[in-house]
Amino acid sequence: MIKTMQVGDQRSYQRIITKEDVIKFGEVTGDMNPAHYDEAYTRTTMFKKPIVHGMLVGSLFSKIFGMEYPGVGTIYCSQSLTFLKPIYPDTKLTVKVTIKSINEEKNRVIFTTEIFNHSGDLALTGEAMLMPRKDV
Repeated sequence: MIKTMQVGDQRSYQRIITKEDVIKFGEVTGDMNPAHYDEAYTRTTMFKKPIVHGMLVGSLFSKIFGMEYPGVGTIYCSQSLTFLKPIYPDTKLTVKVTIKSINEEKNRVIFTTEIFNHSGDLALTGEAMLMPRKDV
């Protein structure tokens, strides 16, 4: 699998995280921070309205890595995340990954991971290290 991959390879898709997604994520994780749910509370914050959980946004890379590229059988080893802009529910996002480096000997691939908001601004950036499935 790793032999078919090249530095610079990219994959992307678009996604809208709904208010219902935020509620489900909060229920699953137990993170019911009012920053994600309470309109009155968030009006007193710098965000002025509820924001999506950062880890929900960061989890959007899994769709590409686990199902598309490298795909089924890939092991997610690590992920760094830097949050640059808030993401609000019902906003169209573009999720993008790009191969930064490949270590064929160790079967590891480093990706740059990025999420852009509806205006095209970079809202989240980071790096992921993956272990693609071994060719059988």
